[in-house]
Amino acid sequence: MRWPADSALVRAQGQPTLVLLAHPQCSCTRASLDELGEALARAGTRPKTYVLFLKPEGVSNGWEETDSWRVAAALPDVTVVRDDSGREASRFGAATSGQTVLYDADGTLLFSGGITAARGHSGDNAGRSELVSLLNRGPSARAGSLNPGQSDGDATSVFGCSLFGT
Repeated sequence: MRWPADSALVRAQGQPTLVLLAHPQCSCTRASLDELGEALARAGTRPKTYVLFLKPEGVSNGWEETDSWRVAAALPDVTVVRDDSGREASRFGAATSGQTVLYDADGTLLFSGGITAARGHSGDNAGRSELVSLLNRGPSARAGSLNPGQSDGDATSVFGCSLFGT
């Protein structure tokens, strides 16, 4: 329910922080990146945003630098990071490409789920809508009357490949 204390990522101070975890070889990742771009464009509050691409142990350097990496790098104000051996994915409790987490300015988890409607499909969906709604509440957005871990966003399925499969 809180930002992982052992994360190597730097959480934003005074604004939300968003992390999308991705498998670079998953064909569904592109749809998640398209939805991320759409959510950020609709957001009243711009979060500090990371897209982490898994690089499994034993694969060659550059394996993770796919077209999806280039798409993520082209999104405004998005920091793309290589996640060696999935260490960060594990810290954030992610197992599927496209898992998206949003933390408020104080490091409290607001959203954890998918932001696509189906595997590899862009378009209106509950996850993206919830994410945009939270971001439009401002830098100290809270899930309102919803209990952490019980928001609508937590019920959104993540459609993508396993992060830990090559």
